[in-house]
Amino acid sequence: MSFDHSAFLASLTERPGVYQMLDSDGVVIYVGKAKNLKRRVASYFRRSGLAPKTRALVARIAAMQVTITETETEALLLENNLIKQYQPNYNVLLRDDKSYPYIFLSDRDQYPRLALHRGPKRQKGAYFGPFPSKYAVRESLGFLQKVFKVRQCDDSFFRNRSRPCLQHQIKRCSAPCVGLISPEQYAADVEKTQLYLQGKSSRLMRSLEQEMERAAESLQFEQAAEFRDQISALRQIQAEQVIEQGIATIDVISAAYAGGSACVHVLFVRQGKVLGSRSYYPKVPLADSVAEVLEQFLPALYLTGDGRPDLPKELIVSDPFEGQQALAEALTALAGRQVALRHQVRAVRSKWLQLAQRTANHNLAAKLASKENMQQRLEALAQELQLDELPNRMECFDISHSSGEAVVASCVVFDGNGPLKSDYRRFNIDGVTAGDDYAAMEQALRRRYARLVNGEGRMPDILFIDGGKGQLGVAQRVLADLGVNDLCLVGVAKGVTRKPGLETLIVADSGREIVRPAQAALHLIQQIRDEAHRFAITGHKQRRDKKRSSSGLQDIPGVGPQRRRDLLKYFGGLQEIKRASVADLMKVANINKKVAEAIYSTFHNQ
Repeated sequence: MSFDHSAFLASLTERPGVYQMLDSDGVVIYVGKAKNLKRRVASYFRRSGLAPKTRALVARIAAMQVTITETETEALLLENNLIKQYQPNYNVLLRDDKSYPYIFLSDRDQYPRLALHRGPKRQKGAYFGPFPSKYAVRESLGFLQKVFKVRQCDDSFFRNRSRPCLQHQIKRCSAPCVGLISPEQYAADVEKTQLYLQGKSSRLMRSLEQEMERAAESLQFEQAAEFRDQISALRQIQAEQVIEQGIATIDVISAAYAGGSACVHVLFVRQGKVLGSRSYYPKVPLADSVAEVLEQFLPALYLTGDGRPDLPKELIVSDPFEGQQALAEALTALAGRQVALRHQVRAVRSKWLQLAQRTANHNLAAKLASKENMQQRLEALAQELQLDELPNRMECFDISHSSGEAVVASCVVFDGNGPLKSDYRRFNIDGVTAGDDYAAMEQALRRRYARLVNGEGRMPDILFIDGGKGQLGVAQRVLADLGVNDLCLVGVAKGVTRKPGLETLIVADSGREIVRPAQAALHLIQQIRDEAHRFAITGHKQRRDKKRSSSGLQDIPGVGPQRRRDLLKYFGGLQEIKRASVADLMKVANINKKVAEAIYSTFHNQ
């Protein structure tokens, strides 16, 4: 069976990450990284312009897996680990599989040197990294030259100097080769360099910030700008590398559940490195939440089969679940040592968990959009609604607002391949009473279907309305006024408990209520409704935050004058603040996670 790249690409994210190509035997044949996963993977399936080697690779693809990362740097490091683990044949043919570079600091010389290092670590000294590229190392070494002036010349060049070289003349070396600095002073500079490379550079940052402020107060703006640029460069070089941290041996497990289907994604962290990941798609007919998915699936994963002899020292799960303590005790007995099972974590463990959660959500969405899965659900839906043929186009509306502020209506469209995102529409709702969802729904429906009646788009076969008889009545009235009579109108009413799986379908034409629809049909409706809800919330947040985005830091909740000063002092300018991640923002004094997320959301409209 050939790989259905169209369905895969339709749901693929544009975030950074790593993709793995597998052949029909499940063997990884290629690993790649991307700044934009969707754009990069789509490039393999162009109709023309592919090299012969690439065409041969694409012809062997039977499946693809992705792991989403926070940054491109993390993707590079994870790609390197996966290539070392799987050694795919096509990576040798299609990319330069060099080892990643490090910064090397010798320790046996009276005047140690800094240098770029790539390959086996045979020399005695300290190695810092890995870095994503040789360019990144040279940028770091250039910065260190300016700040600490530790030598970077070859040992033979150093031993044969009789006068200072050009690096000393441009103030990038303290000239230890000719004794212009004492061993004690040089050792102090080396110690500062080590602290910086180890990430212990708080004192250095405070010093640079104070120098920048003093220069600005004395009207030395060019010098202040230089300090600002140094701070900016330092922050960029210090960006956290979540893929390699510490010496932990952990499985990080996150689950996603939607439309009656589940995805459990596991990151395998060994010696502090994310060495790989895997997504599972368990059948959990009795589960209706992430916690229940984990409760039913994890014992099957870790306690059955071959007994998992490589049990890690710690399991981190995305959600607490009943029986968590009992499972931890069983794993401890199986391993013959303590195995911890936690869900509340911080720092780098929290970042690993976020990475697993994003990937689980994405992979579940991709599975739900697969053609085979969609065909089964469409057939079940047509049978439940007593349609003569399978629906080719379905639409669903939802409303989102915050206490009546920035009301947005969403319209999502599905066809036989799943979400048709190019046809999604949003409507900014104005002129209605705050909180009147009926009036908001009426305005959105009139605007949408008046255009369709005028030939500006395609009519759907089915229109789903998220709500009971009240919302359905609004839709019936609007469609009747516009003369739209040839589509199937269905209300999706939540049950008394409002739990997924207990919805009632109301068919407008006949008034027939379907209390227990077939699972496959209901799962498709849930997927469409959840997508409409997500799209509405995203649009609402963008509309609400638009004003804040246009005014910089001024109108962000929780960011007053002191925090603005701290942010600008720490990052050196607004552009660097806009580029910062939530984790980077939280490094600023007095910026907690809630405030950091508000700042990040303001500039990224999330």
